[in-house]
Amino acid sequence: MHAPGLFQLLLILGVALLLFGGRGRLTNIMGDAAKGITAFRKGLQDESATSEKKDDLVNITPKKDDTKTS
Repeated sequence: MHAPGLFQLLLILGVALLLFGGRGRLTNIMGDAAKGITAFRKGLQDESATSEKKDDLVNITPKKDDTKTS
């Protein structure tokens, strides 16, 4: 097997710093992720409420004529 390269060592170091570096670091990251998921779900609910309003719109696009003119 090969020894881990510089990139792999930096990646492991970065993950270790995120997990163990500083007080409450991991807690803050997970809290931000939870807020993002909550905002995403709220956005989906808002979108479904507005899509019901879009059904009231009338399509005024003229239909394409199938006859050929030469």
